[in-house]
Amino acid sequence: MELAHNLLLNEEAYNQLGEFQKAEFIFEWLQFLEKLLPVTSRAEIRENQKKLVEQLTSLLNNSPGPPTRRLLAKNLAVLYSTGDTFSVYQTIDKCNELIRSKDDSPSYLPTKLAAVVCLGYLYKKLGRILGNSFTDTVGNVLKAMKNAESQGRYEIMLSLQNILNGLGAAAIPCHRDIYKAARSCLTDRSMAVRCAAAKCLLELQNEAVFMWSTELDSVVTLCFKSFEGSNYDVRLAVSKLLGTILARALTSKQKTASTKHNLRRVSLEDVMELLGTGFLRGSCGFLRASGDMLKGTSSVSRDVRVGVTQAYVVFVSTLGAQWLERNFSAFLAHVLDLVSQSHPKAVQSATEAIGCRRCVSFILRATVGGLLGEKAQIAAAKEICQAIWKLKKVVDTAMSDGNSETKINATDVTASQHVLVCALQELGSLIHGLGTTAAPLLQDSSTGILEAVISVTLHPSVSVRLTAAWCLRCIAVALPSYVSLLLDRCTERLSALKSCPEAVTGCSFAVAALLGAVKHCPLGIPHGKGKVIMTVAEDLLCSASQNSRISLQRMQAGWLLIAALMALGPAVVQHHLPRMLLLWKCIFPSSPKDLETEKTRGDAFTWQVTLEGRAGALCAIKSFVSHCAGLLTDEVVQRLLPPLPSAVDLLTQLSSIYKSYGNSLKTPSTVYRQKLYELLAVLPPKAYEGDFSAVLKELVTDLTVADSQIDASAFLLPSLCHENDLLLLGPLLQETDHRFIEEQLLLGSSIAGGSLEYDPYSIYEKFAKGDSVPKPLPPALSVIRAATRLFGVIFSHITESHRLQVLEQLLNSIKQTKGSRQQIVQLHVVSAVSTSLKHLANCKGSLGSEEVRRSALMLVMGALESNNPLLRCAAAECLARLAQVVSDSAFTAGLAQVSFDKLKSARDVVSRTGHSLALGCLYRYLGGIGSTQHLNACVGILYTLSQDSTSPDVQAWALHSLSLIVDLAGPLYHVHVEPTLSLVLMLLLSVPPAYAEVHQSLGRCLNTLITTLGPELQGSSTAVSALRTSCLLGCAVMQDNPDCLVQAQAISCLQQLHMFAPRHVNLSNLVSCLCMNLCSSYLLLRRAVVACLRQIVQREAAEVSEYAVALVKESKEDFTPDVNIREIGLEGALLGLLDKELDPRLCQDIKETLTHMLTSMAVEKLSFWLKLCKDVLAASADFNTVASIDTTQEEETAKGDDVSVLTSDSDDRFHPFRNPRWSTRVFAAECVCKIISQCENAGSAHFDITLAQERKQRDSRDDFLVLHLADLVRMAFMAATDHSDQLRLSGLQMLQIVVRKFAAVPEPEFPGHVILEQYQANVGAALRPAFAPETPPDVTAKACQVCSAWIASGVVSDLNDLRRVHQLLVSSLLKVQAGKEAQNQQYNESTSTMEVLAVLKAWAEVYIVAVEKQKNQGDTHKHCFKIANSSEETYRDVTFSAGGLLDLVQADLGTLSKLWLAALQDFALLTLPPEYASQLPAEGGTFYTAETIENARPHYYNSWALILYATALWLTSTGFIVVDPDEGVTNLSRPVTPTTMCQDSSTRPLVKSPEDVNTDRFHLILGISVEFLCSPRSDAAMENIIACLHALQALFDVPWPRSKIGGDQELSVELLNVLHRLILTRESPDIQLAALEVVRLILFAAQEHVKEKRRSAEVDDGAAEKETLPEFGEGKDTGGLVPGKSLVFATLELCVCILVRQLPQLNPKLTYSPAVPPGKHLLLSEDGSRLVAAALVILSDVPSICSPEGSVSVLPTILYLIIGVLKETAVKLHDGQLPLTVAASLQALKGLLSSPMARAEKSQNAWTDLLRSALVTVLDCWDQVDGLLQELDEVSLLTAITVFVMSTSPEVTTVECLQKRCIEKFKAALDSKDPLVQCKCYQLLHSIFQHPSKTVSYPYIHSLAPSIVGKLQETERAKPENAAELQVIQEGIKVVTALTAAAEEQHRAHLVTCFLPILISFLLDENALVSATISAKSLHEFALQTLMQIGPQYSSVFKKLMASSPTMKARLESAVKGNQESIKVKTTKHAKNPGKSSSIQLKTNFL
Repeated sequence: MELAHNLLLNEEAYNQLGEFQKAEFIFEWLQFLEKLLPVTSRAEIRENQKKLVEQLTSLLNNSPGPPTRRLLAKNLAVLYSTGDTFSVYQTIDKCNELIRSKDDSPSYLPTKLAAVVCLGYLYKKLGRILGNSFTDTVGNVLKAMKNAESQGRYEIMLSLQNILNGLGAAAIPCHRDIYKAARSCLTDRSMAVRCAAAKCLLELQNEAVFMWSTELDSVVTLCFKSFEGSNYDVRLAVSKLLGTILARALTSKQKTASTKHNLRRVSLEDVMELLGTGFLRGSCGFLRASGDMLKGTSSVSRDVRVGVTQAYVVFVSTLGAQWLERNFSAFLAHVLDLVSQSHPKAVQSATEAIGCRRCVSFILRATVGGLLGEKAQIAAAKEICQAIWKLKKVVDTAMSDGNSETKINATDVTASQHVLVCALQELGSLIHGLGTTAAPLLQDSSTGILEAVISVTLHPSVSVRLTAAWCLRCIAVALPSYVSLLLDRCTERLSALKSCPEAVTGCSFAVAALLGAVKHCPLGIPHGKGKVIMTVAEDLLCSASQNSRISLQRMQAGWLLIAALMALGPAVVQHHLPRMLLLWKCIFPSSPKDLETEKTRGDAFTWQVTLEGRAGALCAIKSFVSHCAGLLTDEVVQRLLPPLPSAVDLLTQLSSIYKSYGNSLKTPSTVYRQKLYELLAVLPPKAYEGDFSAVLKELVTDLTVADSQIDASAFLLPSLCHENDLLLLGPLLQETDHRFIEEQLLLGSSIAGGSLEYDPYSIYEKFAKGDSVPKPLPPALSVIRAATRLFGVIFSHITESHRLQVLEQLLNSIKQTKGSRQQIVQLHVVSAVSTSLKHLANCKGSLGSEEVRRSALMLVMGALESNNPLLRCAAAECLARLAQVVSDSAFTAGLAQVSFDKLKSARDVVSRTGHSLALGCLYRYLGGIGSTQHLNACVGILYTLSQDSTSPDVQAWALHSLSLIVDLAGPLYHVHVEPTLSLVLMLLLSVPPAYAEVHQSLGRCLNTLITTLGPELQGSSTAVSALRTSCLLGCAVMQDNPDCLVQAQAISCLQQLHMFAPRHVNLSNLVSCLCMNLCSSYLLLRRAVVACLRQIVQREAAEVSEYAVALVKESKEDFTPDVNIREIGLEGALLGLLDKELDPRLCQDIKETLTHMLTSMAVEKLSFWLKLCKDVLAASADFNTVASIDTTQEEETAKGDDVSVLTSDSDDRFHPFRNPRWSTRVFAAECVCKIISQCENAGSAHFDITLAQERKQRDSRDDFLVLHLADLVRMAFMAATDHSDQLRLSGLQMLQIVVRKFAAVPEPEFPGHVILEQYQANVGAALRPAFAPETPPDVTAKACQVCSAWIASGVVSDLNDLRRVHQLLVSSLLKVQAGKEAQNQQYNESTSTMEVLAVLKAWAEVYIVAVEKQKNQGDTHKHCFKIANSSEETYRDVTFSAGGLLDLVQADLGTLSKLWLAALQDFALLTLPPEYASQLPAEGGTFYTAETIENARPHYYNSWALILYATALWLTSTGFIVVDPDEGVTNLSRPVTPTTMCQDSSTRPLVKSPEDVNTDRFHLILGISVEFLCSPRSDAAMENIIACLHALQALFDVPWPRSKIGGDQELSVELLNVLHRLILTRESPDIQLAALEVVRLILFAAQEHVKEKRRSAEVDDGAAEKETLPEFGEGKDTGGLVPGKSLVFATLELCVCILVRQLPQLNPKLTYSPAVPPGKHLLLSEDGSRLVAAALVILSDVPSICSPEGSVSVLPTILYLIIGVLKETAVKLHDGQLPLTVAASLQALKGLLSSPMARAEKSQNAWTDLLRSALVTVLDCWDQVDGLLQELDEVSLLTAITVFVMSTSPEVTTVECLQKRCIEKFKAALDSKDPLVQCKCYQLLHSIFQHPSKTVSYPYIHSLAPSIVGKLQETERAKPENAAELQVIQEGIKVVTALTAAAEEQHRAHLVTCFLPILISFLLDENALVSATISAKSLHEFALQTLMQIGPQYSSVFKKLMASSPTMKARLESAVKGNQESIKVKTTKHAKNPGKSSSIQLKTNFL
């Protein structure tokens, strides 16, 4: 293929190829040429033009296939338009010549067609350049059309379209001729030709004025004719033509001067009348009312009506949304008039009426729902409401004319019914779509929507009543706050109008519909409503028999209410279950005898009532089983069973009853059957196995009665076919935007589709999709569906012999019928068998013996050769299920063989299609094809069938089957891949485009081939690259196909290729293809586009986005989709699409695509993304009231830089997004939150304004989030104050995130302030509306979180400013205190729980922050005075804000603490395991009711943790001092002190002692914490765990709780074990640190306890001798520790866990394993170091809670761990800092060594031995490291030795061998090259030399002092070079000074005499001082200072020395004089900071 990539065709290579390869090669070359020509220089093209033209024109004669001829034509056109146009006339002549040729043979046809296509493209591209040659061409082409076959007519029409397009107005002379030709094609028998003609006429009307003026009527009639017998594509194309022409006729401004005078103005009425005529009378014309029309017999064919419906939508869409807004009332009146009584023909039969209503609904939905923005939709809803009021008046007058007994004027009432149904449906859908934004509409009393809808529930027509109920349901789902209100109104009306039949049914429908709405309203309804409705229902059922006139209605209403009540779920139903079961039991006769007597007694009417009632009861039980599965215990099932046998008995008697009472019982008995079947299908089959045979008998009868009216295939079979196979049956069964109306064309002529009145019980069911009305089918159809389902269930549970009998019965019944009836029976039977096989497969059952299999197979095989394609599909699926159930390879092979034989012999299309599909499906459920034999045979046969060009159907089915086989064979298929690919390509290049179904199957084949090849496609071998090229070539051919579904296939193939071999897919081409189809009118194509985008943006979002914009900029004229990519990018286009799109799956994909794009690009294109979101959100701002915005307005003007924002976007503010829907705005708000989190991951500059501004100045392209803060706040404000509740929630969420993230960003212009401070007013204004009384609780709860975040953030320091927001929380607290009685009765009780807990949680958060701030105050205090300039001011602010904040809370703390405790007590009760349910208080807790306990749980889980922490803080702040128990109780409706816990009033002690109250509270907090920490759910939030641990820390911070836990060892051990487990399961360092802090406090409590015991024992036995004191602490006298009981053991376990997790080398088992390389040091992370340090602190405290013996047993472990940490982490750091872990281990060591146990008599010896060993271990550290010495930090080890020397008793370290080794280490350190080591060594020796015990210090002094003095003497010669060396000398001087002081009298003089000359030698004279280095100067000063100190101390020695050495004296004197002044200054400085670095201070701290 590479050889094809040249400008000229490589003829050598071409000639060597075979026939088929030539076609591929040519296509590849042409494709390459198409890309090459536009980018080749003009000169080069001209050079090669002659040759190229020759090559291209010669190809015309090579009979090119459809894709090739199109490419060829495009290239010729481009070649002439970029090169010279000299020879173009020759080319045109040549084409004309080819067309004129008389050769009619099929082989010559492609050449003719190619010539036609070429002409089209040449004229399209070159247009008027070609002068007048077009008249001949057009004439020639039209002449050729006269005897062309369908392919020719198709291509000629498309060519004419291109010619017209290129010539524009110049082609006027030919317009009439073309028009004539196209007219005839528009009613052509080939559908593809009709589509092409429609496109041609659409092009023609651009210039041909006559089409929409003089010829308008005939064009319209023509279009109607074209709709007859059309398919979906034709309807789409022709409706586009019709709608566009009518829109054009309406809007054109006629210029009378230029055109003929007789042009008439077309008004809207005329256009509407034209369309209306088509809708009502079809294509039989206007004036020629043919005879049958007058007789009133003809009815409009459905496809015409559906086509006209689509034309309405196109017409309105073309005119646009603004036109619709202006003309809405006229449009609405016309559309509703279509179903009114003024056209009785349209609604003469029920099915016609349903069909027309659907069409009208569709028109309204597509225009009002699809085009209008929210404001316009509200206006439209008002108009519709007006229409409803008008119609209601008509009905009212009709009804009030006569007394209600007399016959009312029936026609008027029925006249209005269909109009009302359409109006109510649209009103419901509108409000459903508007959601809570419709609130103002319903509050507007002048419109009176609710009144209108409720009043229509009394309409005489049942369908109107039902639709009104449905409309109420939509209102309830959209506005949850109305549910309770509407329920009350409807139940009241129901009770008040009990005796009016219409009211009883109407109101019960409404109540049932509202109950169905409840599950869509998360806030629910009050629990008591269920009780009210149950009572009403019982009342209706009991009073049904009182009045025969309304007994039927009452019976129906009562059961409907009960059935709907079940939809509320188990929580409500369980309270009414006994009453319902009683009613169920009573409705059926208790014995067969009673049934017999019943039969003899009744008449037709009583039977009707009885059957209605029983059907209702069955429905109620079914509803119960499906909605309350949780309540179906064995006991309940037992109570459900008794009536079932009599229900089945009645079923068997129905036919005789029906016979005796006649037709009036037909519908009730059918409904009864259906409901019984439906109930039995959901009950466990065991429950009614006794009735199997009776039921089966009835089922078989139902399935085999051939009612010729019912062609049920269309609704029964699709669910039984595999979704992949349905693709074969064309677009009718696929999802399209017109599915709603297209559905009626599927069903037989007798039914138009489902409608609510067929089954009122469906009104409360959850509906399938979105807001579309439920569409139950007529009972006659529903009963068959129910029967097939039940048959499936029962068949899989009966015995084998019974199965055989049933199958034979079914087979016979098929044989006995003939013709269409036979097909219907066959269809029912196949459905039933298919369902039963599915059941058998699911329950892994077997089918049975050979005979059973044979019967089943005969059934299926019969259907496989049926004429109905749907039935063939279902049969193939059935066959696959059969193979699955039998699962025997021999049987399966037999099945395949049958099909093979059939395919070899059969010639008819039906059996060839059926059996080829059967081959593909056979292995579908057997885990794929395993036998190569079967595979090869299939492939061979299907190859042959797929090339059968005589029948496109056979080709399509065979290829589809092949695609299934490729898929099922998987890797086995590899050998066939290459030939299959060639076959697919060959067919793609040769099958005519009109056979779209073949191309679609080819697309599926290609797709499965690509999947089979998978990642191998990345390979570079020639074979692979050839395969890859073929795949890409196939995709290219499919992309050019005119059929949209084939294009969708191409896109999904490219998507697969992009996944497997991304480098080989040309992304820019793919993206341009996607952008072009983004707004296609085909849903499946849009889905494919978005699915592909979703995949590619995950990898290459930036590139995709750039390509899209580049594409739009390049292609000016070609690219005109509805999306504005040029300005708002692909992202904006997708957002716009999301706003228009209604398909949920597509919307989901768009959201995911945008989310991926945002994730990868938001940070780089920050402004762009924020502007997008802002544009979407700002579009909602015009909705808001002015009042809420004025706060921002003031601020904008005050803040100069934002004024520009306001002015700039006011004019084009609504430009990109006009009135987006609320759901789009919610998505935009979520996007903003995601952008913030992306920026958070991207870097700190986004949250640091100084840094951001600096970087922005450096590079203006940089962009940072903090610079857009004003926009963020503005967006959050707009969203939070919107009408839509969902948007308010998102807005508040956004506000919360903004506050949390930006709270700490300082404002650079005003130091001490933060940047968010300026937005206080906005935040306050955004929060205020959320606390209004009518706001839903979930919004208020969210707002509480934001309030607490805002107050806690510390943004506002001025209390007065903070009060605004604080006041909101105070107001909610008052609401909480009002208690349960004052609750809102609109929503479920659990919502008030949610609100209360949200308020308490918010207060808790504020209180916690206030307390923490107060804690940190001390540090701030110190810190503030360091800030020189603004110290006073800042300090005042800080203290004020923290103290002030606490004061704010303090006022309400008394109330709050009680409420917090009550909430915790509730929570504690709710966490009890289920088996304690009986102990829960009967009336519920403080904040939840017993009935709503399940709903309340999640709210407690959300908020308990912070409340717990706050309560713990409050208790510790009071130190557990109890407040007066009565105080503050009066504010609450019920006292909520924890004493009410689990006790009823009779047994409660009157007053508890403070101790008891405290103990209760202590155990409450401890209990909740331990319960939670024991098993935190894996999804438990981090914050909860940390809050819980903090609460425990706070609790143990005060003495009283510590005394409780210290004294209860079991409790402490349990707590430690829980914490240990937590540390094991949670990796987070924060959690582990918090847990260790709790451990430390528990240990501290134990220490206190032990001390207290020891102290009291000493006091008691003060007189006795010390020896007799009992030993306190663990380990008693034996030193043994019991695991599980021992606190020490638990602590050690926990610490070891932490240490070993951080330093695995500490584990002795691991030390020598290969996993840990010996001697290699690890640098821990900062968190790791903190954890280790915390563990060490705990370890060093352990001995203090042991007895002396106990301490001996734990000491080795502790020492091992401490020294281990020291050894492992003592590594030199570059800056000389000491690692935190080392510091901690030294500190721990010091704490341990100075433990009193080391000196206690019982343990002293053991301790001494162990400590010596430990010292040896430390000393050995040096020897262990060979070659690694550079890493080890000697300083730390020396410090450790020093700690041993200084902190233990002398006998530990004075052993000679140890002492010697220690001294050696110091000697070595003194000789170190590293000044830092030397320096530290001096410091350590300094402290050792001063040790009080001489036995310790003298050996060191003797060994080391001489070398120190020697070192100082050396320094005389080598002066210090730098600060480090200087410091060493200074430390040396200090050591010698100290030695001098410590020396004995007789040696001191000698020492001073040595020391003074050294010091004096460091002094410099005046001259030297000037030029000396800084170090020398410092040394001079330090020496002088030391001399001044020492001189006076040892004056005698000093004087002697001075006298003996005059030079010294002179030197000293001059230094003293010269520096007198400077010394004063310097000494003060040195006193402050004598040059020690902080690290050194840290190091000396240990001693």
